[in-house]
Amino acid sequence: MRAFSIIFLIVALIGCNSKNTKQDSAKTTEPLWSVKFAETVLHEADSLIYYKRDNPKFEYDFAFLGDAIYKLKDIDPKYGAYLKDYIDYFLHEDGEIDGHKLSDYNIDRVRPGNSMVTLYQDYGDEKYRLGIETLVEQMKSQPRTNSGGFWHKKIYPYQMWLDGLYMASPFLARYAKEFDQPQWFDEVTFQLQEVYKHTLDEKTGLVYHAWDESREQRWSNKETGQSKHFWSRATGWYMMALVDVLENLPEDHKDREALISILNDLSEAILKVQDEETGLWYQVMDRGGEDRNYLEASGSAMFIYAFAKGAKNNWLQQDYFDIADKAFDSLVENLVTEDENGFVTLTNTCGSCGLGGNPYREADYNYYVTEKKVDNDQKGVAPLIVAAIELNK
Repeated sequence: MRAFSIIFLIVALIGCNSKNTKQDSAKTTEPLWSVKFAETVLHEADSLIYYKRDNPKFEYDFAFLGDAIYKLKDIDPKYGAYLKDYIDYFLHEDGEIDGHKLSDYNIDRVRPGNSMVTLYQDYGDEKYRLGIETLVEQMKSQPRTNSGGFWHKKIYPYQMWLDGLYMASPFLARYAKEFDQPQWFDEVTFQLQEVYKHTLDEKTGLVYHAWDESREQRWSNKETGQSKHFWSRATGWYMMALVDVLENLPEDHKDREALISILNDLSEAILKVQDEETGLWYQVMDRGGEDRNYLEASGSAMFIYAFAKGAKNNWLQQDYFDIADKAFDSLVENLVTEDENGFVTLTNTCGSCGLGGNPYREADYNYYVTEKKVDNDQKGVAPLIVAAIELNK
């Protein structure tokens, strides 16, 4: 069993930079939550879905987890190695990627391109550039709705899911910036506005999980094409897409203010369904307290990250930083446990939620509240780590 309390202490002493001096004094004796969870991942705790176990998969969530831990590389090189080892496992020298099949047009599998941009910037290895181009080529021919929105996957025709905006948009914005391909900025801002337009509920200001342009899916509203519910993690993916794109979008881009406006409007709507007691968010966002609904970790962590980053960059009012700060403390208090060795567990993370497919997912209320919850699922741990880093918790 590793002993890493000393590392935690050193990191906390170096890293604490709170706005409040009194809080600084108190926090210097506390370990950083980002490091605690990174250590838990690297320890390969039994409760964690670890990418090297069983059959490794080239997937968005493992890459996201690697990206989150990579942000701690200046603390210890092993945190950077986690992501590099993961991408290098699948990526060949010629840019071919094991586990990626162009003909699937699976937008989830584009998300690791974001990791490749990071590695290319830091290492300059040509294979990362070639891998990036492999994924860009997919997006060049990704099937679209008649209105121009990217399909989520080939097997989900004429459907835009909120999840997909995070999988491709930040990557394409970074690609546009790093490789001087400004046309992708226009594409990204169009996609973010397109899905918002079609998933927005005018009454609540919230966004539905997905939109079916064809209206053929059983889960879709025959008039609007919208799905039935507001799923917290889907909205969380979209919120993270907004702030991560804004980070790289040119200050003078024609759609910049439109994205900031969407971020503010949606943030306001999300606050209206925040649980009053805990400051967290429910799996089905607008039905808090109803039978079997629960406070969900990943969506809550994503909102915390987006609020903190938005406020720090002045895209949101500064109040949102304090909201995020308090919500993070509540997330830890209510949904995180720690064992005698300092290893931590994040509970109440929904393993997965989709729409349609085979077997068919009706995406009704019963479906969302009965899908399996997974302790230390990477889709919860990753946003928790980046939220902790933004807040310096």
